[in-house]
Amino acid sequence: MESILGLLRIRVKRGINLAVRDVRSSDPYVVIRMGNQKLKTRVIKKDVNPHWNEDLTLSVTDPNLPVKLTVYDHDLFTKDDKMGEAEFDIRPFIETLKMNLAGLSSGTVITRIQPSRQNCLSEDSCIIYSDGKVVQDLFLRLKNVECGELEIQLQWITFPSSRGF
Repeated sequence: MESILGLLRIRVKRGINLAVRDVRSSDPYVVIRMGNQKLKTRVIKKDVNPHWNEDLTLSVTDPNLPVKLTVYDHDLFTKDDKMGEAEFDIRPFIETLKMNLAGLSSGTVITRIQPSRQNCLSEDSCIIYSDGKVVQDLFLRLKNVECGELEIQLQWITFPSSRGF
């Protein structure tokens, strides 16, 4: 087994203005993939602005792998419909974790990542030192769909047997 650097906790907070895939609404859920790992949120019934506030945790062995998110509409009798996708790079987040952050006050913005053609960000994403932890809030614009965004938050978890940086 590859040695694990640590765990990436992804809090899937909410969807914003997601696409309608049923008659008047959708039953969305999110699938997160990194390498061969696959996790999913629960289904929220009839809501194009769902609030999941659900934590999903990936074990990170290679920080160069992108994290891919796909939103689906749950259907009972047919294949679930895709409602868009996004992906993001965790390397800026990992680089921040390598810094000596001792002595920073809670709420300090360490770095800011701006939206570009190379990422799915819909607005600036700040990596912040908060209560002794490094967190990153992201608003991701979904691709291959007419509308929709996801709000997520990243947090790193180190554990005793992890390889670290």
